Amino acid sequence: MRPVYMISGGITKFAKAHPDKDFRLMVKEAFDYAMADLPSLSREEIDGSVCSYFSDHFTRQLKAGAMVQDYLGLCPKPSRRIEGGGATGGLCFQSAWEAVASGRMELCLAMGFETMSRVNTWKGNEFIALASDTNFDYPVGGFYTGYYAMMVRRHMYEFGTTVEQMARVAVKNHRNAIHNPYAQSRVELTVADVRSAPMVATPLTILDCCQMSDGAAVALLASEEMAARLGGRPVRVSGVGSGSDAMRMADRPRGRVILLPHESEAEYSGLEYPGVHSFRGGRMAAKLAYRMAGITDPRQELDFVELHDAYTSSEIQTYEDLGLCKYGEGGSFVDAGAPFMANIDYGIRFSGDRRWRQVPVNPSGGLLACGHPVGATGLMQAVFAFWQLQETIDKHLGDAHLQLPNPRRGLIHSHAGTGTYITVSILERV
Repeated sequence: MRPVYMISGGITKFAKAHPDKDFRLMVKEAFDYAMADLPSLSREEIDGSVCSYFSDHFTRQLKAGAMVQDYLGLCPKPSRRIEGGGATGGLCFQSAWEAVASGRMELCLAMGFETMSRVNTWKGNEFIALASDTNFDYPVGGFYTGYYAMMVRRHMYEFGTTVEQMARVAVKNHRNAIHNPYAQSRVELTVADVRSAPMVATPLTILDCCQMSDGAAVALLASEEMAARLGGRPVRVSGVGSGSDAMRMADRPRGRVILLPHESEAEYSGLEYPGVHSFRGGRMAAKLAYRMAGITDPRQELDFVELHDAYTSSEIQTYEDLGLCKYGEGGSFVDAGAPFMANIDYGIRFSGDRRWRQVPVNPSGGLLACGHPVGATGLMQAVFAFWQLQETIDKHLGDAHLQLPNPRRGLIHSHAGTGTYITVSILERV
């Protein structure tokens, strides 16, 4: 297995709808941006591609990936499609990494999109809900907001998590997105705004939930030799991990917490794990990625995280799965201001709890504010992490507010279903 580097990336604006653009044109816009940002790269040097999109239903097209490959002028080079629910983009990124790490390709294009505006909102929610167990979960639970409302209710019962802590996540991510022109929802919110918004599934309001979107993103991954030859400012993909779980939460066994390197079994004595409050697939993905990247304490060794915040509640749950704080401490982690940017005023008074180092989570605005065109989302995270580590946020966004000072290492995280597929990838500055 050889080293792999991200050498360029591009995204379109995520929007409620792009009625003037089909999926091919959106991917091409992101692709052209990535190519223009690395002028020494020619199309002929790309060995093949991986294309990610979640649902054939939105495009009413079973071979959309092949159509994109042709539209980009990459035929007859190898290509394949990746699909894995909400983790589709993250799986695409890792599949492209595998193509290069294995030696099969020197340079692989990861590209993803979704055009969710092509159907009504209720129909889109139905399509997304087909990623649950349609024999058992879907008939009794319906849409995913119901599942996540149930899970956070248990998290609140077990750990004392509050709706105000969840609302602060929404405030944070939407406030960050004000400085991100690619984001769909760039608004300044208060905790009161979030809690007074229409209720979707108690305790989740509409502002606790991400939005369906149209959008595309691409990432170019290369071998060490190819990256060195092309120049630019490559970023190394130093760790990848993935995890899974049973589709039906009732089928998930209880057992010991999967420990990360900085944890001990004594810390979790008496904790029912994973219950319906935690994602063991996410913990497994983190454990494997940390092992590959040589990370022994993510609290000290990560400078930022771009994670899959489909709901404010799942962001809090994921802090714990990634080991940014202990299981049960996610709400307090928010209250302390640990996942917030240091240079942005959120209008929130933090607790002053100094147990955690500040590790900004979702500087981009995350899914909550950027939107969630499913096949593109995980690749969008990769692009923002890449720009963050290059220290080129100002160049690409026209605004330096979201640029962290001297970041060395970041994490991206994609999540499907109720935790059935989860990916974690680590990117490092070289």
